[in-house]
Amino acid sequence: MSVPNTATMLDPDSALPPCKPNRLKLIYDIVMLIVITIDLVLISFDAILMSSFSSNVAGWLALSEGLNWYREELHDPLRTAGGFFTLFLIYELLGRWAIAIKQKLYYRWFFFPFVHWYEVLGCFPQLRALRLFRVVVIGRSLYQLGYQVLPQPWLNRIKFYIDLLLEELSDRVILTAIDNYRQQLTNPEMQKSLIESTIGRNRQEIESVLLALLRTQLAPQLKKLSGQTASDDIIAREVGNAIEDGIANTPELHRLLRLIPIAGSLIESQLQSIGHSIGQNAAASLNKRLLADKNLDPLMIAIAKGVAQLDVDNSAFDALIAQIIADSLTEFEAQIKVQQWKHKDMLRF
Repeated sequence: MSVPNTATMLDPDSALPPCKPNRLKLIYDIVMLIVITIDLVLISFDAILMSSFSSNVAGWLALSEGLNWYREELHDPLRTAGGFFTLFLIYELLGRWAIAIKQKLYYRWFFFPFVHWYEVLGCFPQLRALRLFRVVVIGRSLYQLGYQVLPQPWLNRIKFYIDLLLEELSDRVILTAIDNYRQQLTNPEMQKSLIESTIGRNRQEIESVLLALLRTQLAPQLKKLSGQTASDDIIAREVGNAIEDGIANTPELHRLLRLIPIAGSLIESQLQSIGHSIGQNAAASLNKRLLADKNLDPLMIAIAKGVAQLDVDNSAFDALIAQIIADSLTEFEAQIKVQQWKHKDMLRF
């Protein structure tokens, strides 16, 4: 689910693609930008000079007389000027609301104050700081139209600090969630429920992956054990050697062959050679039959299905899966802790 852009929520018109600006609207936006900027500067200036902090600084710098003169002579006129600014912005907002109703810019006539909530609240003297949002929206609109409101280095630095703030906030949220999840994993019932639900939902996928691995990894290795000829077949050769050793280590056969003069030892040697060949050929033939695709693939399917249907009610298996999950969370946590903003060129003055 995509998250709407902040500026889009502030002003739906900013979501529209930039078009050729109307000269009158462009001049109007620039005038409003200047007016609101002057208002905010006067508000900030007056708030700073009327604070106790300014009184302390003026006392340290021996400027108390000048500060008192400002408070007695200029504070009230500036407050009056601020009131005129507020009245002007109220009438300006009502005028734009009327224009929006006439032009049917919104689905309902009463949507305007909800869309421009920051302007409505900014009309209250206690919330005049919200007028800064109007400056941001106008400045962004002018920037999209190609007018450089602020120098590009300033914009780059503002974007950098916004990204820094968002990254730090999101990292803290993610790390807290990981820590809470890791604590929940220490609960045996939580582990069991997690493993059973995870494997239960994905048994078919587990079977498919296991079957693919068996076909691509195990089957070729098994076929390597069976060479092109019987002499190259490791299994066949060992079976032949086993039969030959079995004949050689059969006492009854020795006693019978000793009854045959002269040819007994020759017959025994031939029997061992023949037994070796029979065992080797039989094992090689059996390997070829078993390792044929028509016989091997059903075996792989049966193995994959059997493994996928394994019973997960096993304490050792639960501990293994829980450790794997914990290690994955630790690795993910380490990646989250890397502060990407520290690697940006913006920090290289």
